[in-house]
Parts: sequence; structure tokens; C-alpha cells
Amino acid sequence: MSVSHSSRLNKGLREKYMKLPQGDMVQVTYIWIDGTGEDVRCKTKTLNYEPKSIEEVPEWNFAGSGTQQAEISNSDMYLVPVKMFRDPFCLDPNKLVMCEVLKDNRKPAETNLRHVCKRIMDIVSDHIPWFGMEQEYTLLGINGHPYGWPENGFPEQEGPYYCGVGADKAYGRDIVESHYKACLYAGVKIYGTNAEAVPSQWEFQVGPCEGIDMGDHLWMARFILHRVCEDFGVVATLDPKPMTGNWNGAGCHANYSTADMRKEGGLKHIEDAIEKLGKRHDYHICVYDPHGGKDNCRRLTGQLASSSIHEFFAGVANRGASIRIPRQVGQEGFGYFEDRRPAANCDPYAVTEAIVRTTILNETGSEKRDYWKN
Repeated sequence: MSVSHSSRLNKGLREKYMKLPQGDMVQVTYIWIDGTGEDVRCKTKTLNYEPKSIEEVPEWNFAGSGTQQAEISNSDMYLVPVKMFRDPFCLDPNKLVMCEVLKDNRKPAETNLRHVCKRIMDIVSDHIPWFGMEQEYTLLGINGHPYGWPENGFPEQEGPYYCGVGADKAYGRDIVESHYKACLYAGVKIYGTNAEAVPSQWEFQVGPCEGIDMGDHLWMARFILHRVCEDFGVVATLDPKPMTGNWNGAGCHANYSTADMRKEGGLKHIEDAIEKLGKRHDYHICVYDPHGGKDNCRRLTGQLASSSIHEFFAGVANRGASIRIPRQVGQEGFGYFEDRRPAANCDPYAVTEAIVRTTILNETGSEKRDYWKN
């Protein structure tokens, strides 16, 4: 299996230096979404104090020309800290900081979808929207070949891998467990993980998070995943259909509820929200992956535990539906529902904003785009 050269370095030597005292100095790693809308970047600076709140982390800057976000002639962009976590790689008192990106005119960069999402979440805060997102991903060697798969040929077809146990069923559990512990240390609201239906495909869940916290915590969990994989010398891809053929795709299912949905009789509010979502299906498809549906159309075929990108329907306990109402919710009459349409590489800021716009703010414009059908 092809792994990176850096992963073969003697990690014991690194520990020698990591144990050195750092005095009163603190390393703060700034993390942001680059011009692809999918990848994260980071850089680290030293502070002579330990920040106790996000307000104590200073703004910084970076070269946007190196991240597909600016021209060389006007390259500097602002990093505005918005959420702080503990650093599971350099350990306390060091920090990881999620940032928004602003252009030279202090307006949000094109891939800074958090800015508007935060405004919308503030507007609907009285409804107390809760989210939980299920992030599927696939482990690859640096040569792009699925981790653990035969170099020539394919593993046994889907069946034994979902929540599987055993060396012939679960590929890369060391990575998964390391990521889980790192997220817990950081303070990310990770609440579970499991092996998925495809060998070397896994899922972790983040939530419940209220409002803007959903996007902040999921993006940080993704950053930590990529960093852990870097140590192991493999790659985590969020491609919605990493393997062509009769293999499941990868999604980022969004679980959602409002205060009214979580109360007795909340099923009526859930059904009302689903009806609204159905009327804006095309709009949601467009915002549920970074390329307006072009990626997700490879996954949402109506087969392999997915709905069709061209249709919308809901069902109790139906994992082939656009919207799944959990069986327990159907029986008890209140709770939450799951939107199964978001792609694995979605921007959670865009997904959560779209859901509350449709279900709470009652926006009805179609915003229909046809290119995702091609």
C-alpha cells in the first residue's frame, strides 16, 4: 500500500522535542477553508499568552494567491478567528482556531459561507435549531487507491463491512480511533463513529450542535481527520463517489430539529418542514455539494442506499428516501428528521443555512439550476 514518505519518519524522535517545555509561549494554529470550498489550510503563530476566549486571539493574514483566493498583485487576505479548540497534536496550552476569511475590502471571501450562515442562525435563534451531521469518508493511499484494497482486483462485495469487525472487514481502524480521541481532546462535539458499507469507508458523527456551531465543529473535525491521516501516511477523501460501479457513495447526512419538533406533537412540525423542503428540492441539491450538484449526481442515483437526485420523497426508516424519519420518531410523534441528500464534501455552513431558510424563514424561491442534471 502506498503511504507518504513523511509517515515513515521516526515518530519517537518527534516525541523527544514535543516534550520540551515552551515557557509562557503558546502555539496557535489558524485554520481556514481555501478557494476550493472543500479543502482546509493552516498556519501557526506564537503568542506570549494563553488565550482564554476567541476574542483574545488576534486577526492574522495569509497569501490568498497561494490558496486560489486572490491574485498575486493583491494577495493579502484576513484571517478572523471565530472558534477555538484545544490542540491534540501539540497539546495544552496550544490551540486550534477556526477562522473566517475576509478579502482586502473586509468583505467575506467567496468560499466564506459562514458569514451569512451566522447571520441567518442569529435570526432564527428563538427556534433553537439543532443539527447533527454524519460525515462519511474513504481512506486512500497517496496513489489514490483505496486503502487495504487488493492492488489488482477488488475486495468482496458489500455485505460484511458495515460496522464490521476483523482484519478482513475493517480497514484502518487505528486511524479512526486516533481521530476520535483527538476530537474529544480538542473539544469537538463528536458523538460516534462506525465502519461503512464499503471497505476502507468510515463515518463519524458530530452534534448535537445549535446553529452556527454545527459548521464550526464539523470543519474542525475534518481538519483533525486530515492531520491524523497525514501522520499515518494515507489520505481521507470526501469524494461523494470515490469508487465507480456497484459501491456505495459517501454522504454527510444532516439530522435536524427545532424546539417545536422536539415537543409532544412535534411530528406535525416535522411533516410541515418536509413539505417545504420538497418544494425547494432543486435549490437544496444545488447547495448540498460545492459544485452545485455535479459531484452529488454521481452518488444520488436512487440505488445503493441513496435517493434519486431528480426526485424528492420522505419515509419512516427508509434509507433510500430523500428525507428519513427515524422509526422512533414516527412512533413517539416528536423528535427530528434526517436529510440524506448532502454530499460528503458539502459545506455544513451552506447545508444548515439552506435548511433553516426553507423550514423556518419560509423562503420559497426556486433558485433552480439545471447543470446538475447533465
